[in-house]
Amino acid sequence: MKRVLLRVDFNVPFKNGRVADDFRIRAALPEIKNLVRWGYQVFLITHLEENNKTPHLPAIKKALERLLKTKVGFMEGRIPAKPVPRTEKIVLFDNIRLNPGEKKNDLKFARNLASWGDLYINDAFSVSHRKHASIVSLPKYLPNTAGPLLKKEAAELSKFFKPKHPFLFVLGGKKFETKEPLVSKFLNGADAIFVGGALGNTFLALRGVAVGASKVENIKIPDKILWNNKILLPEDVVVERNGKKKTILFSEVKKNDLIYDAGPKTVRVLGELAKKAKLILWNGTLGFCENSYAYGTKELAKAVGTSKAFRLVGGGDTVAAIRQMKLEKNFDFLSTGGGAMLEFLAKGTLPGIEALKKK
Repeated sequence: MKRVLLRVDFNVPFKNGRVADDFRIRAALPEIKNLVRWGYQVFLITHLEENNKTPHLPAIKKALERLLKTKVGFMEGRIPAKPVPRTEKIVLFDNIRLNPGEKKNDLKFARNLASWGDLYINDAFSVSHRKHASIVSLPKYLPNTAGPLLKKEAAELSKFFKPKHPFLFVLGGKKFETKEPLVSKFLNGADAIFVGGALGNTFLALRGVAVGASKVENIKIPDKILWNNKILLPEDVVVERNGKKKTILFSEVKKNDLIYDAGPKTVRVLGELAKKAKLILWNGTLGFCENSYAYGTKELAKAVGTSKAFRLVGGGDTVAAIRQMKLEKNFDFLSTGGGAMLEFLAKGTLPGIEALKKK
């Protein structure tokens, strides 16, 4: 029986020791089932990081068995130096980042990992922006190919390289540094770029608008971005004042107010743009959904559902929020990627994709 090393991304959120959102696991199931049906023994490689820790993966094993309705083998701890026979058709390696050679992109570790398989498939688009051993070095030592999920992600995201117009780009979350290349690129390609969430607070503060006690990144945003007329920012917001939610205009923001969400006026403006758009790209929630500030995100997702545009959303928190709201049907494609999605859109490729091209 030929052995396949299948790189997947099961870096999923947990709650009370259980998988809280299995979106990424479900996305990998078709390829796993196909490989088993074609007679391969499948060794699954994934990582998981939770609160800056590197946990073991017995909960992932249980989730896989539940979803696949079959027994899954589990190799606990670090990868053994030499392969050992396994009888299960599907075997899950423990967290690949338990091995120091993974993040270091150590070639010796990659060779050792390669000895466990006859073929390597990368079906982990969402981690293919990482220059780690199981992504960029493992393909050097085995016949390799891209999996269907990786191919699908690349194909859908490539639609934004020659966009239809009007093209609306909605950007939330935080960490401007990771998003600046894409914002710069789409200043030419998009018709409107809405910046919300914590990142929106930073833009507003740098424009001289009072944001109360809201967290603002200590960065400098180039004037060509900060003051570009394509950049749209929230017009009203939901703040937490004395422990209560309150919708206000920016002229009403007080010193101790914390901005947690976009307000109804902002969402209406965005909704109108979405209805007229032919292409919509969304990354990052408009509010702190994990703290029950999901109004802006939910209302925009509803508005997007009325649009005839091609609608793509990505980013772990954003997709998780939309799935929790049961609004997946309002989008044409839900990307498994966050950082990988942003980098692919900015550069047109990823290190993991390029590694598969080198024979």
